[in-house]
Amino acid sequence: MTLVLVAAVTEFSSLPITACVAGDVHVAPVTAYVEANVRAWIEDPVVIEALKDHNERHAHLSQADINRMDAEWRSQRSSERRPLIDSVAATALSKFLKAKQAASGGAITEIFVIDAKGLSIGVSEPGSDYWQGDEPKWQKTYLAGTGTLFVDRAEKDESTQTLQSQASFTVADPQTHKPIGTLTVGINLDAL
Repeated sequence: MTLVLVAAVTEFSSLPITACVAGDVHVAPVTAYVEANVRAWIEDPVVIEALKDHNERHAHLSQADINRMDAEWRSQRSSERRPLIDSVAATALSKFLKAKQAASGGAITEIFVIDAKGLSIGVSEPGSDYWQGDEPKWQKTYLAGTGTLFVDRAEKDESTQTLQSQASFTVADPQTHKPIGTLTVGINLDAL
């Protein structure tokens, strides 16, 4: 997939924007929506403090640990007993994200916050996997640096069963301005 800078939408923010294949008609409306309705969330203390806390707690995790946790998450999706999923879904951050999704009037299908290891630490709806570090939503934001917005291609989402595009922002520490995580929102394209 070729990535291009979407110059037509840079008027919404002075921060860099990375977007998917040129000509994707959903990129401009998704960008406009998230710039107007979502970007401020990446500075909310609930998001910042949760990321700092999880980054400290997850700093020691090896890739083998992460793979084991991801496999556990996936197996719990079809189980009645879901301790890992429930522990993430019950946090103050997840409650914050659920309230934001509910207030969107159907425009947002899912929201999750991803830490420095690529792990989902807050979710409005439990996703299909726990580790996002192998996906563009984390690689093209967290690894790209502060201020990055990545709008992914439009597709039917496995978790939400809607035609959506995910928009992801790099979250930065307000003191150091260094990346500490990513916030991703699924946007229902029919709601824009």
